[in-house]
Amino acid sequence: MATAKLGLIGGGVMGEALLSRLLEQKIYQPSEILVSDPQQQRRDFLAREYGVEVTTDNRLVVTTTMEVLLLAVKPQIFDVIASELADWQVGGETITGALVISIMAGVPLQRLEAAFQSRPMVRVMPNAPATVGAGMSAIAPGKHIQPEHRQLATRILQSVGKVVEVPETLMDAVTGLSGSGPGYVAILIESLTDGGVRAGLPRAIAYQLALQTVLGTAVMLQESGMHPAQLKDRVTSPGGTTIAGIAELESLGFRSALIEAVVAAKERSQELGNS
Repeated sequence: MATAKLGLIGGGVMGEALLSRLLEQKIYQPSEILVSDPQQQRRDFLAREYGVEVTTDNRLVVTTTMEVLLLAVKPQIFDVIASELADWQVGGETITGALVISIMAGVPLQRLEAAFQSRPMVRVMPNAPATVGAGMSAIAPGKHIQPEHRQLATRILQSVGKVVEVPETLMDAVTGLSGSGPGYVAILIESLTDGGVRAGLPRAIAYQLALQTVLGTAVMLQESGMHPAQLKDRVTSPGGTTIAGIAELESLGFRSALIEAVVAAKERSQELGNS
């Protein structure tokens, strides 16, 4: 492959999620994609499953990608990549001007732009539902971004869900809410299921009821545009069952617990970014 339109460094879960959706929506063709991953088994799988070119050489991906370079590796790996880039620059090798999209948590735009010779850069915080095309991604544009880069980055991330743009200063807050949020929702569903079991339901039925209730409520809010408080008021009748349950949640600090969880995750994200 002389050149690639899309280069992907890191063929793990999130990298594959983006890859599969981009191909499914025909934003890129398999022949236009080059993926690097250190694991032979992973490379073989990606080549077989998606028909893309694979390599172990990050340098090859960086120097031949012409449109979008996706960084989908763990933050700890970035130092190795940055070191390699420094060596290539000293050696005089050409690094293309492709838009760089990083989904590495905690790696700031300043470090990314320094490593990639001030190329157009977008930092992204996706979340786990991206793997099923229902993700929420927040993008923070770098200082060299032009309108066409914004449009391209948005198109790439929309392949796995919804996209919002935020200043980089809010990325830790995004991490605390949507990045970590699937964990909170999973506990909510598990707890509702346990409550159903305690109330006498078989676990399989309790789980089905809990899962569909959370999913249906989210869809209802999204499609109606209703404020959550409006929906809560709509299903809460005087002296009824729902208000009894809500009163118990309030007495046990349910609302405050979720608020504090988001703040704690945000603070931990800040700690990791400064380490």
